[in-house]
Amino acid sequence: MMKIYMCLFFSILFINFFNWYILIMLLMFIFMYLFNFFYFNFWYSMLSYMWGGDLLSISMILLSIWIVFLMIMASSLLYKSKNYIYEFMFLVVFLLFFLILTFSVYNLFMYYMFFECSLIPTLILIFGWGYQPERLMAGYYLLFYTMFFSLPLLLGIFYINMFCYSMFYFLININYNFYLYISMLMAFLVKMPMVFLHFWLPKAHVEAPISGSMILAGVLLKLGGYGVLRVFFFIKNYCLNVYILSLCLFGIFMIGILCMFQVDMKSLIAYSSVAHMGMVICGLMSMNLIGLVGSLLMMIGHGLCSSGMFCLANISYERTLSRSLFLNKGFLTVMPNMCLFWFMLMINNMSSPPSMNLLGEIMLINGIMSFTSMSMFYLMFSSFVGCMYSMYLYASVNHGVLNSSMTSFFCGYYIEYYLLFMHLLPLNIFVVKIDIISLMVF
Repeated sequence: MMKIYMCLFFSILFINFFNWYILIMLLMFIFMYLFNFFYFNFWYSMLSYMWGGDLLSISMILLSIWIVFLMIMASSLLYKSKNYIYEFMFLVVFLLFFLILTFSVYNLFMYYMFFECSLIPTLILIFGWGYQPERLMAGYYLLFYTMFFSLPLLLGIFYINMFCYSMFYFLININYNFYLYISMLMAFLVKMPMVFLHFWLPKAHVEAPISGSMILAGVLLKLGGYGVLRVFFFIKNYCLNVYILSLCLFGIFMIGILCMFQVDMKSLIAYSSVAHMGMVICGLMSMNLIGLVGSLLMMIGHGLCSSGMFCLANISYERTLSRSLFLNKGFLTVMPNMCLFWFMLMINNMSSPPSMNLLGEIMLINGIMSFTSMSMFYLMFSSFVGCMYSMYLYASVNHGVLNSSMTSFFCGYYIEYYLLFMHLLPLNIFVVKIDIISLMVF
């Protein structure tokens, strides 16, 4: 693990001597090295100093590297306009460095520290490369929601250290009550985010640049799910899980209906992320193996699918300079090739075969219904509403009458098609090798 960290650390130091494409090739090299030479074990291995990894850690690290590689490619407009490109590359690699440290550390306090450190580059991305002046308020929402709920987590970590004399996930064994349970979970549930604590997410997505939206939807939301999985090694409370699961089931259905009334593309995709993460929280709270595996699959699948949807929204925004669904219409007549990618990502968003979302949702439904069979009605309606808002977004953008102010149009650059293809490829190909993830079951 230390080899990867040192490689990234020195790439941060010498980022001014890098070209845009050299950085992309470096990230791809690191991804292929990790993917081919590291073991996907369920047990914790590859220990080096305070870092190590298991199947969950390596999956999240690979997802982080892949999304960062794609977000650099999606920000090619910054490179063409020379809009502080070296600062941008420094910030992106710095964020990736913190994400890899977050997912590979096995000390609970160090996880908290790197978890909070990843907030700083995200804030600078929103403040520095955002579009509207409202980005300041969106950044404040992101900062204060995260920091307000992180303080009880820090106090809970100190309490655990005082009684257990260890911060290693697998060595903690403690008697806990309601207050410790809530303090250890709320910071992660806000980060995912859980329904009724999600108000920072649509604001942050709408005001962030394309790179900020991609890393936020692709990886940063998964920090919460990863943290919940780690905390559940030593805190298990089925009675309290019922209340969170019930709230999220109700929230999935209500957020799905709310998506049908959105007129902003990025806002609709952000609310759909809340609905999918609500399903992941339900799978985590079910506390059975099928639900936990389904949560991991859904996190990986949603990270790729949601990031691709934000890329499509940004491609439309660069043509029309608007995110409104009233102005982005009729693209089927002028961008027929892009319509195929809209269709592929929308059907993946509604969990169609052969995407990872489908397998994750099947496992989640099995896990949640084995916890409580009364969840069947909410799951049935939420899946149906998920289909509805995906079709609503696809039909609104690609059908209808083209805006009369569009006097000239360009179908698309090669890099845009390559970017979307690199979202779809792992999303639909890795499902044939899903036995790697199923190691958690056996």
